[in-house]
This record gives sequence, C-alpha cells and structure tokens, in this order.
Amino acid sequence: MKSLYLTARDWLYRQPSLLLVLTTAMWAGNGVAGKSAVGEIAPMTLVCWRWLIACFILTLIAREDFKRDWPTMRMHWPAIILMGALGFTAFNSLFYLSAHYTSAVNMTILQGAIPVFVLLGALIFFRVRATPIQLFGVLVTLAGVTTIAAQGSLETLKKLTFNLGDIFLIVACLLYAGYTLALRNRPQVSPLSFFTAMAAIAFLTSIPLFGLEIARGEFIWPTAKGFAVLLYAGIFPSLVSQLFFMRGVAIVGPSRAGIFTNLVPVFGALFAVIFLGEPFHLYHAAALILVVGGILIAETLGRRA
Repeated sequence: MKSLYLTARDWLYRQPSLLLVLTTAMWAGNGVAGKSAVGEIAPMTLVCWRWLIACFILTLIAREDFKRDWPTMRMHWPAIILMGALGFTAFNSLFYLSAHYTSAVNMTILQGAIPVFVLLGALIFFRVRATPIQLFGVLVTLAGVTTIAAQGSLETLKKLTFNLGDIFLIVACLLYAGYTLALRNRPQVSPLSFFTAMAAIAFLTSIPLFGLEIARGEFIWPTAKGFAVLLYAGIFPSLVSQLFFMRGVAIVGPSRAGIFTNLVPVFGALFAVIFLGEPFHLYHAAALILVVGGILIAETLGRRA
C-alpha cells in the first residue's frame, strides 16, 4: 500500500499543470464553502483554527522531516516568518475583511491581478521576461475572469465602484504575489518541513486576530456547517493545496504558476452551480474557454517561443 501511495505521489508531483489546476479548484471550493458559512463561523476564527488543524496534521506526518531539516531552516528563519505571516495570515485576513466592504464582482476581478503582479515581480527582481505570447495568454485569462465577474453584461462593469475593501484586496493580492515569488528561493529542504514551519507561523500570527475578534464580541461558536467548512479549509486549502502550489512553482516557476490563479473564479462559479444550485449561463462556458485557452497559450505556445 505504501509503495502504491509513493508511486501515485511521484507521478502526481511530475505533473505541474495538474497540481496547479487542483490547487485552484481547492481554493475555489474554499470560497464557495466560505459563502455558505456566513453566520456559521466568525472569519478570524476560521483563519486561526484552520491553521491549527493543518499544524495538527503536520505534526503527525512531518515530524521526522522537520527534525532533519531544522538546522537548514533555522538559517532562513526571518524569511520563513515573513512568508508565513504575510503570504498566509495577512492575505487571508485582508481577503475576508475586504468581503465586508466590496462586492463579489470587484473581488473576482481584482484577484486577476495576482498573475500580473507575479509577472512584474519576476521581471523586476529576477529579470525574468515574459514573451509576448505569454503576455497575450495572461490577457486572455483576464478576459475570462472579467466575463465571470460581469456575468456577461457590460452594464455590470459600468456600475463598478471602488472602495476601501478593494484596497484591502489589492494589498492582499500583492502579498500573495510576493509569497509566490519568494517560493523561488525557498530553503532547499523537504516541502513538508518547509510548509510545517510556514503553517506554524501562520497559526501563531493569527492568534492576535482571533483574540481581537473575541474582545470585540464578534466570536460565535461554530455551528455544524461552520465546523464542516473549518475541516475542509484546514485540510484542503490550508494544507494540500499549498503543498501542491509549492511543488508547481518549484517545477515551472512563479510567473507560469501565477497564471493558473485565474482559474479560481471560474471554478468558483462552476462549484456554485453544482453545490449551491445557482443557474449555469452561457457566460460561464465562455469564461471557462477564455481562461483555459489563455493558460494553454501561455503554457504551450509561450514556452515554445
């Protein structure tokens, strides 16, 4: 059984595109789960406890790796603290906070800034230039994101207004783009060891936010649905997807991996149709074609160029 698991894992870890697609599907599932859990669990409770679950699982499966790699990681501890605090805790907190001030349309569109920020950061910090075809692929995926956000109507886009929540979301996107770029130079240790350290930092830095939520009287004890969302968030978006994303970035680099994040709103819309019973429209299909087509352009034609 163990040999079968290792064979399956090794095969999966050689498929970066599949890893990144599965990552974005789990992130999108987290968004849909979060929508269904409004009033079922408080946002900072979700942020803090999801990392507690991830840490608990990691202590069971990654202890030996962590002990072995600790001397190497100790030399990079300041960078690990920054990546965990900003890329995980700050990003999630700003993302949840922005939802209280801005519309779902704005949130969908502004998340499309992540791959753009990654491409710019790769150019500025690593001198990695995107080819014209890759840039065209990015623009096509952004067109798909905009199609989902606008629900196929230009009138929806014309009514857009920007507010404090949008600023929060842009900062959050910048932080996650920075985290994605930083993965390029992460310590050469086991992904499990590295992520265990990151998850621990994310949990510790989210405790003050959880305490503030309690102090303000905003804590609510999670309902059964709230606990279900928490369990999903703690296992898949917080743990499995991050390991998959880390591996994908290690294989293809941050610029190419960042393009896949535009699949999140597409998967989110499809999951809303499947799990929340929302209607499926023609613009959903058009957005899916644009985003997948843009990724194929950037990945296939752009790489050849």
